[in-house]
Amino acid sequence: MAPLIPGVTHSAALIGPGSEVLEFDTARSTDHDWGPRVLLFVPGEEVAGVRAAVEAGLPDRFGGFPTVFAYHGQVRCGVTVTEPGEWLAGRLGFDPRQGVSLLDWLSAPWQSLAEVTCGEVFHDGLGGLETARAALSWYPDDVWRYVLACQWRRIAQEEPFPGRCGEVGDELGSAVVGARLAREVMRLALLLRRRYPPYAKWLGSALARMPGSTELGESLGAALAARSWREREAALAAAYARVAALQNRTRLAGWLDEGVRGFYDRPFQVIDGDRFADELMASVTDPVIKGLPVVGCVDQLSDSTDLLVAPGRARTVAAAALNLRT
Repeated sequence: MAPLIPGVTHSAALIGPGSEVLEFDTARSTDHDWGPRVLLFVPGEEVAGVRAAVEAGLPDRFGGFPTVFAYHGQVRCGVTVTEPGEWLAGRLGFDPRQGVSLLDWLSAPWQSLAEVTCGEVFHDGLGGLETARAALSWYPDDVWRYVLACQWRRIAQEEPFPGRCGEVGDELGSAVVGARLAREVMRLALLLRRRYPPYAKWLGSALARMPGSTELGESLGAALAARSWREREAALAAAYARVAALQNRTRLAGWLDEGVRGFYDRPFQVIDGDRFADELMASVTDPVIKGLPVVGCVDQLSDSTDLLVAPGRARTVAAAALNLRT
């Protein structure tokens, strides 16, 4: 690419959307919108000229693959020429090179954070791209505590329901709630291991690649395969114990008993996720974060794709729910 833009200071990377960025691509991925890709970052005043030079000089094929892709009637070049601040704001809703505020952290979807921090930077001649990625590599500790607390709260809100549904003969309802809880446990496990959970298509793949996840995956698989609520409850209980142990190992909060217990005087076994949420919030030192409602970041507020892929909407929703200024 450099020979096409002599003398132009630039950065080049493969980050952003695309299964290959998160290393989840397979042969199936090549059936559409596939080929050699790169993001070429240049100063704003150079974008139009560089884009024209690239489009004029790019070969039709590289490595046996086309360099221009057609998908759903749209045609686009595999080389995206853009200004770094504009691209970052377009993906995240802010430019992390200027600092990352609390609202920035809580309004940026996990998928977007993963897309920016994964992948590879081939050249950073402009400077700042690696700095931006480093700034987003993981949550500050108090923000991490808050997001974990909100994830535990999501489990606490529904953990007795597989049993309650099953008790009245609603095994379908029990299975549906059990599957929801399995998803929340998967996301919690990834967060505890400092990994941004990807969107639904890759959530199981991400968990399987996490070191030490085999037993947790087996417990969750057993919960999903269970034919009765008691089997489902036992499998979920085993999964809860494993993420509770992970929580204790982070030392972000005080140690808590990792075993399940009865749900008040009802015959259901729960981990009592609120114990972990409360302990994490008690360990927060930042007064602003400590005063936030325990509802969470934008991924915990909504799983609407149309919301999460639109940074402006995501930011507006997070700001309103958390009473933070945009």
